[in-house]
Parts: sequence; structure tokens; C-alpha cells
Amino acid sequence: MFLEHGYAGATMRAIASVAGVSVPTVETSFGTKAGVLKAAIDVAIAGDDAPIPLLDRGWASDALGAATVADLLTIAAGVLGPAQVRSAGLVLAVFDGSRADPELADLSSALIARRAETAAWLVATLVTKAPLRPGISRPEAIDTVWLLMDPAVFDRATRQRHWTREHYERWFARSLAAILTDPDTTSRRAS
Repeated sequence: MFLEHGYAGATMRAIASVAGVSVPTVETSFGTKAGVLKAAIDVAIAGDDAPIPLLDRGWASDALGAATVADLLTIAAGVLGPAQVRSAGLVLAVFDGSRADPELADLSSALIARRAETAAWLVATLVTKAPLRPGISRPEAIDTVWLLMDPAVFDRATRQRHWTREHYERWFARSLAAILTDPDTTSRRAS
């Protein structure tokens, strides 16, 4: 609904109609239209509606146990790609609407903060596999991951440049390894 009609065009009445419920049911369950959009984004990012935080899911344990930086980044990219397919358009709609709607501005801020938290986790996990490239500070590494995870980057790469999701995933993993880690140290640890 949000992707087809935009935030303004996705009325609570239309959302309720598509869901086959009444408007009061939607309001009781989600509060506001922004609440519906937040729930849709949460499900889209996670891939399900289980109440398990993203970094407490099985993939995060697999990433923590990865033997190499390449393995870690392949796992992370393999989760990020499908999540971007499902959520990027919705998140971009929030960013776009946040300029005019205070509730969307709050949601936008929360999504940006959540991406920063995930980026920080990924960097903290990466440095357990290999040190950062000389001259790259941890805050800069987090900002780099945060930027490359941006849904606008995914949208531009896949929709505008016609990359496949798999191409995006390989690019994401290779780019982070190349930018953040010292190739000599990384290859020595992989041996």
C-alpha cells in the first residue's frame, strides 16, 4: 500500500480494507498510520514478525563465529541484501515523508539510529577477525558501514543501475573488506 500509493495515499481506511479489518482494529493494533508503516518496516527488515531483535537472530551468532572477515561479511551481506529488497522502498518513503510529518521524522530518526547500531555491531565483530586498516578509526569504520548500508545506495544500485541483489551483496562485502581492513593482515589471518 505504501509503495503503491505513497505515505499520503495510504489512508487508514485503505489499509484496513486491504487487511480485511475495520479502521478501529488497525488503530487499536498500530495506533497511527506511521505505526502501521513502522510495523511493516520491522517485518520487512527481519523477514518475519517474530519479536526477536535483529542482532539476536541466528545469523548474528553465525557472524560472530565466522572464521574470517570474508566469511563474516558474506554472512552479513546475505542478510542485508534480502532485507533491503523487502524494506528499502518503505524506508525511503519514511525519509521522504519525514520532512513534512513529525511522526515520520521520529521514525526516520529511529531507523537511522538502528542502522548505526547495526553498523557498530558489524565493526565490533569485524575487529575480532582482523584489525582495521591503518588510518581508519572505529567511528570512521562505523560511518562507512552505515553509509554503504543506506537503503538509497541499495535502491540506486539495484533499481537505477540494474544490479541484482547478489551483485549488491558481493559489492557490499568486498567494499567493506577493501576499505576497512589491511589486506596483508586479513590474508595472514585467513591462512
